[in-house]
Amino acid sequence: MKKLYILLTCASLGVAPMMAQSAIDGFRFSQTDIKGTARFMGMGGAFGALGADMTTLSYNPAGIGVYRSSDIGLTLNLDCQSSSALSGGAKGSETDTKFLLNNIGGVATFMLGSSFLPNVNVGFTYNKSVSFNRVTTGVIPSLRNSITNYMAGVANSCDLTVGDVESTGSFDAYYPNDGGIAAPWMDVLGYDSYFITPTGDPDYPAWEGQFGEGTSGSAQFNETIQGAVNEYNIALGGNFRNLVYWGMDFGIIDLDYSLYSRWGERMNNAYVDTGSGVVRRMSSNIALDNDYWASGSGFNYKLGVIVKPIQELRLGFAFHTPTWYSITENYYAKTGFVYGDELRVTSSETPTGENSYNFRTPWRFIASVAGVIGGRFIVSADYDWQSYQYMNFSAYNPGYSWDGGWWDDPWFWGAPAANTADTGTRAGINGAYNGPFGVTNSEIKQYYKTSGTLRIGAEFRVTPRFSVRAGYAYTSSPVKEKARDDKEIIQTSGTLTQYSFDDATHYVSCGLGYNFKSFYVDAAYMYKTRKSVWHAYTVDPGSEYISPSAKVSNNNNQVVLTMGFKF
Repeated sequence: MKKLYILLTCASLGVAPMMAQSAIDGFRFSQTDIKGTARFMGMGGAFGALGADMTTLSYNPAGIGVYRSSDIGLTLNLDCQSSSALSGGAKGSETDTKFLLNNIGGVATFMLGSSFLPNVNVGFTYNKSVSFNRVTTGVIPSLRNSITNYMAGVANSCDLTVGDVESTGSFDAYYPNDGGIAAPWMDVLGYDSYFITPTGDPDYPAWEGQFGEGTSGSAQFNETIQGAVNEYNIALGGNFRNLVYWGMDFGIIDLDYSLYSRWGERMNNAYVDTGSGVVRRMSSNIALDNDYWASGSGFNYKLGVIVKPIQELRLGFAFHTPTWYSITENYYAKTGFVYGDELRVTSSETPTGENSYNFRTPWRFIASVAGVIGGRFIVSADYDWQSYQYMNFSAYNPGYSWDGGWWDDPWFWGAPAANTADTGTRAGINGAYNGPFGVTNSEIKQYYKTSGTLRIGAEFRVTPRFSVRAGYAYTSSPVKEKARDDKEIIQTSGTLTQYSFDDATHYVSCGLGYNFKSFYVDAAYMYKTRKSVWHAYTVDPGSEYISPSAKVSNNNNQVVLTMGFKF
């Protein structure tokens, strides 16, 4: 029987493989988006040198210094997601529509009567900085391999014995009672469900999957992702002589992420041993379900400046510290199967696993320029730079405090983790402590690179009360070519075997604005499109087989409405 050989080691899967983090997890918690008020989105998010908009607190907090009056407002968003997945000529599509609160808050302006410091402003806002909502459904019409062979490849790489994966008695693959290896849960499930079969000596078996010579089949998959990154901003700013505007912002971040996925295969002439010790050729219908959810909180700090050397020109610059997160995540997985003519559906499932850790997103730098022509026409541009290869995981320490904790930790200030080859040990405040993140942090640098976003926007004031807007933005792919071109083995966490890498993202927007005395209302439409490649499990560059995959197109249509009052 042909086998898939995955070039993995158990060390690379972490100390407890069900809960080992991956670089894929790091990117999903670090990604950014263009979300905020209707004026901000209508101009493609190109607002870093303009200000006087509540979203600027999340981008360039110097924008708060541009305010000349107090302001309260809220923004509502009708968010329509659609996706299509194409593989081997078969196409699946899915849609999802949600009603979101993008932004709400207020800015208070204090006029000081000074020519040097005319005003100081304070702002409090909520901003939904990222929406994770995404639904993907697809079909793989012709399998060239099976997830069962992938599971067998992992078992062979880890030198697992039958005893390592037998879920009997008080067995716990998280913390094996014999002090041995923490077996990957995908192999525990695979053995329980007859996905994988040991051959030869039970103490030194060779593991086999179900796909071999003469096997054929198809697969279906679906993946539903929900959640958001919510940011609560506390900002302070002002201006010097109406020439230099400054601002600072402390952001409190709330993270909520959930994923449900199913991978199902229908095979003919599969190689199956249902516990008799004899491998037989029969039909095999199998499924792997995953539930994953994560929640956490964190904080960051932003500092920005806008300079107006002449009335027609504004220059802006902002930097964001990383967001320092404390995250708790949970895993749950189960399998189902029907073999041959037995017409029975049985399942095997894991307990719910929980894991806590710290995570640091990359630094972020934004440079902006804007021109004002004739007091009626504005054109602006931003360049937003992030270096994803500097994301970092570290061990969660519930004893951390501000007294000798985060503040004095080199990791807090961006120092790289100092890891040993085996356990990922990182130097701490008063010595060293262990955490299984050395390999994961290395893989972050292996998969990801710097990404930039260019945002361009324009606004024309048709009348003193009515304005029209338009914008465009482009975000380059954060994925290194070798990983994107299937020349890297990709590690995933828990039993989440699937992963996807995004290509460039494009945004196109337009908007309208109307003000009447102190009241204003803005509307915007934004179209976002992004392509990616979805894989059922990692590729194996050393094998003739490739991972089942699909080309996915994600399209997002948003209708945004902002209402506010200045006083």
